[in-house]
Amino acid sequence: MVGLQSKTIASKDTQRPIFPFTAIVGQEEMKLCLILNVIDPKIGGVMIMGDRGTGKSTTVRALVDLLPEIKVVAGDPFNSDPEDPELMSEEIRLRVEDNQELPVVSTKINMVDLPLGATEDRVCGTIDIEKALTEGVRAFEPGLLAKANRGILYVDEVNLLDDHLVDVLLDAAASGWNTVEREGISISHPARFILIGSGNPEEGELRPQLLDRFGMHAQVWVSFVTLDSICFHPALSNTQ
Repeated sequence: MVGLQSKTIASKDTQRPIFPFTAIVGQEEMKLCLILNVIDPKIGGVMIMGDRGTGKSTTVRALVDLLPEIKVVAGDPFNSDPEDPELMSEEIRLRVEDNQELPVVSTKINMVDLPLGATEDRVCGTIDIEKALTEGVRAFEPGLLAKANRGILYVDEVNLLDDHLVDVLLDAAASGWNTVEREGISISHPARFILIGSGNPEEGELRPQLLDRFGMHAQVWVSFVTLDSICFHPALSNTQ
């Protein structure tokens, strides 16, 4: 019992601290866009543009702690809704049609970071190599789009994202589904997420077809201010 308690305390100590959303002062346009999108995801996401040090990533990550928990089917990698057929994977829908009882749990909404160097297989999903080698069966290994279903997909430096990943995001954001066909496996799963992107205008312009997918656009000019410390925009830091 003592060992379990010490492990729990150690895990809490090693968790990455999240800056509170309510402690971010200013940036009203950005915060309003984020709040409106979590209230109504049908808005279509938000694109945040601003220089480095303006609190873009900090604000997005802090937003998740404000969101209520959602009900999902236990053990389902696609975060299927136990009540809404449009948010169920094909396997869960078949179980519902067979009147099988679904184990339901409450969990926090996922916020998935899409790294710039991610491959298409990592984003969309691919063949589960481990099961193929050990069990000799063809199985699907879900990707980031599956994990982001019913959650938030955050793309930092979205203006530097590779073109093929941009096309994948466009297809998933437009249809709300992700279809993967690999080595004889064809699977479709819901991929309805709030798309949030951020970028620095100095590092390049955003592709027009991707910009059209965002329902809102927020421009960030200065950094956030807290009671403990004051962080100024780099251009304003020189007071001499």
